[in-house]
Parts: sequence; C-alpha cells; structure tokens
Amino acid sequence: MTLFALYQSVDDPTAIPEVVSERFSWFAALLPPMHALIHRHWDSMGLFVVGLGTALLTARFMGGDAGFWLYVLIAIAFGFAAPGAERRALQRRNFIPLGHRLAADADLARLAVLESRP
Repeated sequence: MTLFALYQSVDDPTAIPEVVSERFSWFAALLPPMHALIHRHWDSMGLFVVGLGTALLTARFMGGDAGFWLYVLIAIAFGFAAPGAERRALQRRNFIPLGHRLAADADLARLAVLESRP
C-alpha cells in the first residue's frame, strides 16, 4: 500500500483528480535532470546544476571518491524530494489538496476519492 496525495483543479471541479505518490522516486534518483525536464521542475533542475557543480569541485579538490559519493547523496535527495516538487507544481497550476488515501495504485486512490464525492 502506498500513500497518495490527491489534488483537484479549481478551474474545472468536474475533472479527474491528480494523484501524487508519497514515496521515493527511483526515476528522479537515477536520472535527476531527465526527471526535472520531463516534469518541468525548473527549480529542481537549477538545484541539480548547482549540486553537480559542487560535486565536480569536490572531485577536483578532494578526490574522485568524495565527488562520487556527494553525487550519490544528491541523487538520493532528489529521489526523496520528487513528490514534494510535484505537489508544489500542482499548487502553482491552481490545484487544491483533497487529502490523502492509502491504495495499491494511483487509479484505486482516484476511485476512492471519486466514490466519496457527494
């Protein structure tokens, strides 16, 4: 079971709610720049560029191993930060939170919210 955050559009209240899974994102951890570009998380992309520059400077002055492990730490941080970035992006696009649901997948979480509507 996974915890999902559900968001409803203010502009179109009849639309199907958007779902964000509240768990570690392997895609964001393994390919941080691709995840940021695909989901248009420009703030995350900027932080990745700064983190990559820091890792490169660390590798140059403290050794390759230190730079590698700093990059691994940055990638893990991006994996944990991906759900928060998605929630912020939905709120910027004028979505309001509907709450959280435990479900096996995103469709079941949507279905639970749609069934509980009056």
